[in-house]
Amino acid sequence: MTAGELAAYREAENHRRASPAMRAITGIPDPGASIDWQSLALPGRRLPVRVYRPTREGGAGSADRAASLPLVLHVHGGGFVGTAVQSDWINSHLAARLPALVVSVEHRLLAPGAPLSAAADDGWDALDHLVRHAADWGIDPARTAAFGESCGALITALAAIRARRAGLRLRAQVLVNPLTDVTGTMLDHPSVTEHAHSPTLTVPQLRLLRRLAVPSGTDPRALSPLHADGLGGLAPALVVVPTHDPLADHGRRYAERLRAAGTPARLTEFPGAPHAFVSMPAVVPQAETARAEITGFLRDALGGPGGPGGR
Repeated sequence: MTAGELAAYREAENHRRASPAMRAITGIPDPGASIDWQSLALPGRRLPVRVYRPTREGGAGSADRAASLPLVLHVHGGGFVGTAVQSDWINSHLAARLPALVVSVEHRLLAPGAPLSAAADDGWDALDHLVRHAADWGIDPARTAAFGESCGALITALAAIRARRAGLRLRAQVLVNPLTDVTGTMLDHPSVTEHAHSPTLTVPQLRLLRRLAVPSGTDPRALSPLHADGLGGLAPALVVVPTHDPLADHGRRYAERLRAAGTPARLTEFPGAPHAFVSMPAVVPQAETARAEITGFLRDALGGPGGPGGR
């Protein structure tokens, strides 16, 4: 695929994913949350973010901001194609039902000249910015969690590692069908062979993703959570794995590595579910069950100002 073909495919596919007709697959947002686009002023760039804020019970307009909300930073999946809009269903439900401010990062997508390191910087820089400007956003910086899907889960996992190094204490990380390995062993996991031509993710797509993610001269280990050193002391993790997914073993092995390092990690598998199932609630019923588990995990972790995981 040439750069021009990739750009044309991305534009058409993201237009489709953001269209009202796609709600028949991606689900109807929770009416208890408002949704709008904003942007973050980051060094050298402005980064679009999709913001989900709980509304007053039974009323329109913004939520009561007398009490600060917990923050859930979300990173959508897709790698070289994707948009935060495709995650409106789960993010609006989290915002309304936790309640919390959910901010989904419209990170730079993989392309020639935009490797995975750029997307990883977008995830971390967004998290750091929001915590530093918590008062402007009406959030409690001591109650912060990160949540990512697929390639977005890789970005989330890297952000959790950077957060520990920077002294930013996350209460939780949620990794849904995560990509965790972009080294030369990325395709060597048994689940990749078993589900090489699954309906929602294929090996040729993974090969293209890796080619764009780690161009020549890039250290793939630095961008692969599965091969990261020092995974102890990270935020407790919920790893959600659909079993009919080439990346299933990526999630399983990462949960094992977190546990071996002493980081609490809950692994939940969804038999028969395909990759990206949480973004397809209208056609994959297990998405509802996964959403309930994610909501409960985050609610327990975020709690109140003095609750679990507080500083």
